[in-house]
Amino acid sequence: MTTARALTLLRRFGPVAALVALFVWAVASGMAEHISLEELRARAQGLQAFVREHPVLSVATYVALYIATVSISLPGALILSLSGGFLFGPILGGAAAVGGATGGSTVVYLVSRTAFGDFLRRWRNPLLLKIEEGFRDNAFSYLLTLRLIPAFPLLLVNVASGLMRVPVRTFLLASFLGMVPSSFVYAGIGAGLGHVFAQGEPVSLGTLLSPRIYLPIIGMGVLAFLPSLWRHWRRGRVAPAPHVK
Repeated sequence: MTTARALTLLRRFGPVAALVALFVWAVASGMAEHISLEELRARAQGLQAFVREHPVLSVATYVALYIATVSISLPGALILSLSGGFLFGPILGGAAAVGGATGGSTVVYLVSRTAFGDFLRRWRNPLLLKIEEGFRDNAFSYLLTLRLIPAFPLLLVNVASGLMRVPVRTFLLASFLGMVPSSFVYAGIGAGLGHVFAQGEPVSLGTLLSPRIYLPIIGMGVLAFLPSLWRHWRRGRVAPAPHVK
């Protein structure tokens, strides 16, 4: 194998290999298990003291951790959003969560645009195919809708965006705007975790995220999707003009 060929393969497949290696390390080392509400409760005082002493470094570290977590697809984004509100308050915590989620999603999106995407296109996942189909109509509107509805898996949305070659500007803007509402809602909930921790009772996501929290978020996603549905319905209603010879 020539040096040029080796560099080409490294450039195309190196990023995904690095992400997979980081994922394996995070799981094998037990680091992934530390992203939990119980861990946050146990380290609450120490973390809050560190934030008071090093506010800028704390936010930068938090955003970097969020980006890394989303990049290697660890299931901890929601916990981190809650943690951001707990440590930095609902405004700064929400903003930091949006930045971290957008940054991590962008990493996965860019990796999926490389030659690794050719392999993923042969992976006939039904949900992934359905997401890809939606992008063909209006990429910005569809991606914004997927971001507004947290029920859609973050990883699949990021991968599908890369496979469909969604423009970088469209991806960044739709992802950022779409993740703002849920990030600030979760940060707002996280800002009140201090009172919950003080009660000394076990804390779970089920007790924090009641229907009155997530139903409005889903409703925003549905409203964002209505323009695309309207355009699709209009195209079906308007018959093509007859061909005149």
